[in-house]
Amino acid sequence: MKVLDLQCRQGHSFEGWFASQDDYDAQRGRGLVTCPVCNDSEITKMLSAPHLNLGHGTAPVSSQGDSPSSSASPAPTRDEVSVDATTSAHSPAVPSEALQQMQAAMMKMVRHVMANTEDVGGRFAEEARKIHYGEREERNIRGQATREETEALLDEGIDVLPLPVPESLKGPLQ
Repeated sequence: MKVLDLQCRQGHSFEGWFASQDDYDAQRGRGLVTCPVCNDSEITKMLSAPHLNLGHGTAPVSSQGDSPSSSASPAPTRDEVSVDATTSAHSPAVPSEALQQMQAAMMKMVRHVMANTEDVGGRFAEEARKIHYGEREERNIRGQATREETEALLDEGIDVLPLPVPESLKGPLQ
């Protein structure tokens, strides 16, 4: 199993699991590897360090019985590896922890909206009006509306909020 750190053009980072490098290449070539946040299929493999479990013992002791030399540093773990951003002009920047937290918060919010609203599809503007004017029971809805429909709803005093929903969340929630 090959675990890859991936990133889309918008800078969203995510992890992908593949049977092999060939499997990743084949899926990416067919457009099957997409960002779970924005559905972008232009994906870049990020530099990552493998985590190697080389044993559970302590560091070896020298033949004189001394402790290991303090000048020798232990092998870096995945979290300790750093990459010089100047090594390649083509490698995207690693997102900051704050950006990753914002992405996670956005996905959590989108999942909450998806789980707590009724999808009315292309009838969104019509349903929003009926609810606003008391012709339908009040409930939380989501759906699609054109820019013109959205502006007309706002002009009528009907509060709406555009929400980009990743393709991966548009199907049934598990």
